Amino acid sequence: MLSSWRRTREDQHVKERVAAVFSDCMLPFTASTALHVVTFGIGASPFTNIEAVRLFCQNACISVLFNYLYILTFYGSNLVFAGYLENNYRHSLFCRRVPKPELLQQKPAWYRFLMYTHYNEEATEAGPLCAYESHLLVAFMKRYYCDWITNTYVKPFVVLFYLVYVSFALMGYLQVSEGSDLSNVVATETSTIAYTRAQQRYFSSYSPVIGFYIYESIEYWNTSVQEDLLEYIKGFERISWFESYLNYLHGLNITTSLSRSNFTERLRSGFLRQPRYVHFTDDIIFAKRSDGEFDVVASRMFLIAKTTENKREEMSILLDTLRKLSLTSRVKFIIFNPSFVYMDRYASSVGAPLKNSCIAALFLLFFSTFLAADPLVNAWLTVTVASVEFGLVGFMTLWRVELDCVSVLCLIYGVNYAVDSSAPLVSAFALGRESTRTRWVKLALEQHGVPALQSYLCYGAALLPLAAVPSNLTRTLFRCLFLTAIITAFHCLAILPVLLTFLPPSKKKRRERKNAAENREEIECVEMVDSTRVVDQITTV
Repeated sequence: MLSSWRRTREDQHVKERVAAVFSDCMLPFTASTALHVVTFGIGASPFTNIEAVRLFCQNACISVLFNYLYILTFYGSNLVFAGYLENNYRHSLFCRRVPKPELLQQKPAWYRFLMYTHYNEEATEAGPLCAYESHLLVAFMKRYYCDWITNTYVKPFVVLFYLVYVSFALMGYLQVSEGSDLSNVVATETSTIAYTRAQQRYFSSYSPVIGFYIYESIEYWNTSVQEDLLEYIKGFERISWFESYLNYLHGLNITTSLSRSNFTERLRSGFLRQPRYVHFTDDIIFAKRSDGEFDVVASRMFLIAKTTENKREEMSILLDTLRKLSLTSRVKFIIFNPSFVYMDRYASSVGAPLKNSCIAALFLLFFSTFLAADPLVNAWLTVTVASVEFGLVGFMTLWRVELDCVSVLCLIYGVNYAVDSSAPLVSAFALGRESTRTRWVKLALEQHGVPALQSYLCYGAALLPLAAVPSNLTRTLFRCLFLTAIITAFHCLAILPVLLTFLPPSKKKRRERKNAAENREEIECVEMVDSTRVVDQITTV
């Protein structure tokens, strides 16, 4: 909107300038807002089974809608206010009337520095470049970059560089791994990190301690139940009161198949009174029945599994196996370890959000077909989004970022970011007629390249403080979003301008009929201008 505002003429009426800005920007901005709401709305829907992702998408939807209303109301009002200040030759910051150049030169240096402005009564259209066109980035884009990127000798190197980009992205894509390291969810340089590193260094061949909880009263004295329990915990390193109690009974030459009262009484009065078994007291919950006898209503055991280097995969398989067994066995039990919380989250954060992101991307591209003026615009958007997402996944892996909750959210956000950045450039190129491809690429870059470049620079500067936050999750967020901005800028400012010069849509000149050319009438515009604005236009044919 600022770029469009600076391209308007200062001598126009404020209403005309604001109308030109809104007609130029509000349609794509409305479409972009609708796409954001749709994609984040899918993430906030019941289809998403991760609460963190759902909350993020809900807040994102609210933020996007608030931003749209802010631009439509308050920001537009500020443009109107700034326009009236410019028409009255008042400074946009201090609201004071800017002196004429000869009077301004008589003021002190600090006053001239603060009150300097391009808008003065001596400015005419026949003079040098306007303030917008004389801007450093605009001049660089129009005079140097557009000619350089479309040069015949530069294009092969850009295509070669893109192939290198695809190669590295593929190399990283083949090494993608799920993130389930507990150290990634806490602050760096803490005791938790030190403990995790020591555990991984010295005890990585063992799984976390798994709690085996029996949450209902069962017939512990029954031989078949005892065999089932021993079968369940077979193959683990065990800290089990049940197995120790059975061995205790065997040591006393007592059968393990006792009555309920004898089994429970020997457990309470004999086994748990022994000094070497007293630590099992906290693992058994007794309840007194109505007849005065005690019963075991709940108990727990601890299991430790030996693992190899593929610890995460083995733990996932073990977790799934034990959970399926808990649903089918006649002994109702629960297995738990605090690390299971993160394993469950990451197991679902890779599958479900990736599926939802694919659905969002497809729906977004389908929705954009009704907004794009040319079908090839939607095709180019699809290719660009696929290339950006592919490179983002690959380079994330090469930068040691695993697929976790944060990185998957960034992948979902990358779809919108790529569409937002590439759609104006591709649309401006596709709608152009009556000229060569190179010419329209240059015009598209001149019109949309500078706002996009300014957006990338501001976006990168805003992300830099995240790199200093002592948290692995925040660093993951920084790396993913920074890669999203870099890869999208590479596509919009280098890859697309080069590919569009020799790939569809074509720019064949349309031959007009000779009769239409002969009957064409010239139009002459006569403008009557006063010192501030155009007051009238008289059009004669």
